[in-house]
Amino acid sequence: MSTGTAEQESCDWTQLPADVTSTILSKIGAIDVLTSAQRVCSSWLRICHDPAMWRNIDMHNLGDLWDMDHDLEKMCRHAVDRSNGQLLSINIEYFGTDELLQYIANRSRNLRNLRLVSCYNISDQGFCEAIKGFPLLEELELSYCSLSQEALEAVGSLCPLLRSFKLNNRGHRCPKIECDDDAKAIAENMHGLRHLQLFGNDLTNVGLQAILDGCPHLESLDLRQCFNVNLVGKLGKICAERIRDLRHPNDSTHDYEFGADFQDFCWSSVEDYPSGISDIELVSDEDDYYEFSDYDFGYDFDYDYLFND
Repeated sequence: MSTGTAEQESCDWTQLPADVTSTILSKIGAIDVLTSAQRVCSSWLRICHDPAMWRNIDMHNLGDLWDMDHDLEKMCRHAVDRSNGQLLSINIEYFGTDELLQYIANRSRNLRNLRLVSCYNISDQGFCEAIKGFPLLEELELSYCSLSQEALEAVGSLCPLLRSFKLNNRGHRCPKIECDDDAKAIAENMHGLRHLQLFGNDLTNVGLQAILDGCPHLESLDLRQCFNVNLVGKLGKICAERIRDLRHPNDSTHDYEFGADFQDFCWSSVEDYPSGISDIELVSDEDDYYEFSDYDFGYDFDYDYLFND
């Protein structure tokens, strides 16, 4: 091995220019920065305290909260504090609460992009109150959350600059449930939308027509696994002519970020129910309840040490 090659392989990453290091650290996610990267050396620690490092906060995790040694909500608050009012984009997965969202709203009025995934502990009331603090919001994603039409109406009225909205759920064909509440809220309150994703929504052709009428600037529309929608005839022609990027209900989900499998429950009578399954069990998910409920995990992590300057 040549001397030049050996020198390249033993490159000291701690000696990289600050802007290069900042770019690299911004790619690994807030959790890893707070728990690992900032401890590498004093120069990295200084960089990790620069508010510019926290304009985009990505709290991506796998949802295995019971296996974590960290309080993600406390870490997220600390990251927001480090942004010093410069926060532009934040991604919260599995651990969001009303209190956390309000904490962010009180300190991040310049926020442009908000992404909430599986944040079952965020209520309509909490969301509607917090969204008042994001008047400049341009992009919003609500995937697998438990928010209603009321929350969508609040977004439309309080975030006039909203251009991209994703409302994703698990698709199903059976039982056949038709509901245009979400579509109505979007059509009546989000007139400036350019991009809309409604994965697994229960809207019908009526709701879709309302969206087309109420959102005249739509450029992309994702209707995958919206099995109540039938894009034929006049409606299909209108979508094809107006929407530049159109995803049909049965289009491939290979590029969809989340699991796209859907499970249907179709029985013609009570006698057809699989043995041992009750009505309550069909509409509840005990695993999700215990996974995301407040629980004493039996350890006490030293956060003062983690966030020690």
